[in-house]
Amino acid sequence: MAELYLVRHGQASLGADDYDQLSAAGEQQGIWLGEYFAQRDIAFDRVMAGTLRRHAQTVDAIWRGLGAPPIDCEIHPGLDEYDFHALFRALGDEHAALTRRATQSPRDFFKALRQVLELWSRGALDGRAPETWRAFQQRVADARAAIQQGSAQRVLVVSSGGVIAALTQQVLQAPAATAIALNMQIRNSSVSHFFFNRDALHLSSFNAVGHLDDTQRRAFQTYG
Repeated sequence: MAELYLVRHGQASLGADDYDQLSAAGEQQGIWLGEYFAQRDIAFDRVMAGTLRRHAQTVDAIWRGLGAPPIDCEIHPGLDEYDFHALFRALGDEHAALTRRATQSPRDFFKALRQVLELWSRGALDGRAPETWRAFQQRVADARAAIQQGSAQRVLVVSSGGVIAALTQQVLQAPAATAIALNMQIRNSSVSHFFFNRDALHLSSFNAVGHLDDTQRRAFQTYG
């Protein structure tokens, strides 16, 4: 069977005017991940990513760490993150406290986000959010199907936490609550490993950060 290495982008710029930009730490995470792949003689014959800038920047950082000539990166919009800003804007007055909480601290933001995702998955934001939970799930399924096509034997895919969580939930045939719980755990530049063919996709490991498993790199184990 072929192998899929599904990577979350490096640390982005949470709290800045432009979130869709790797921080210096996020760039370093990607370089270290590429070095980790190179040390283990892990080479890729297909690369895919979403349309976001942080995805492209992470792919670039990984290739720099690998030290190998880059190959063309296929772009699939199904690998893009949901618009969490739009989900918060879709909240009604009855959930104004969630909006306020999201601005208090990074910890409070993630707690508020979890509640917003629960509302979204139940359809409570339908008609106000630009994308329904069902539509998000479908485009992730479409991206998963695209990954499973072709003759590549080792595929690198760079995406975002919500997509990785939803794809894993689909593979496990688990409920929406599982995707939300997984989403809150996924670390920047982490690797989830799968085996696959055209008919099936099987989870091997989830959310691994072996390239950051060093006392001098623990501060680089981030979530934003």
